[in-house]
Amino acid sequence: MKKSLYKEIEVPEGIEVKFEDNILNVKGSEGELNKKFKTGKLDFEIKGNKIVIGDKKATKMEKKMMNTIAAHIQNMIKGVSEKFEYKLKICFSHFPMNVEIKSNEVIIKNFLGEKIPRKMKLPAGVDVKIEGQIITVTSLDRELAGQAAANFETATRIRKRDPRVFQDGIYITSKAGKEI
Repeated sequence: MKKSLYKEIEVPEGIEVKFEDNILNVKGSEGELNKKFKTGKLDFEIKGNKIVIGDKKATKMEKKMMNTIAAHIQNMIKGVSEKFEYKLKICFSHFPMNVEIKSNEVIIKNFLGEKIPRKMKLPAGVDVKIEGQIITVTSLDRELAGQAAANFETATRIRKRDPRVFQDGIYITSKAGKEI
């Protein structure tokens, strides 16, 4: 059944939004984000301090697409006003592990006593700080911050050992302000 569906997203004060050629540009106090959207049949308008997405004859597919795009836009607005922050903890019981950052690469030394260090690339646009056993990942883009945090966890994944005994690794403790 087709019906008229529209979704409005409020843009707070101090944030500029531009939409040209399916590319949304959001500027705020922390920085600037650009993202390309496949809008399909959806109408996309900026009216004053609101973004309106919708269609006069929307189906379930357009409704899903509209809600997904709205969630992405809200994350972009939140990211340019305050950065997304993920916290991770370095845990070890058998062998002390060292984590270093060299330009856009993270080197994990002495993980489970391994002689060859494990390496991980950081996505562009992500800031990483290591303070003792706590790693802080910050970024304007929620997806990049989450991917960088997930890369830390997968870089220290343990294979061919009993996970109940060997619990060493780097684990996410809070995601974008929410404790786990």
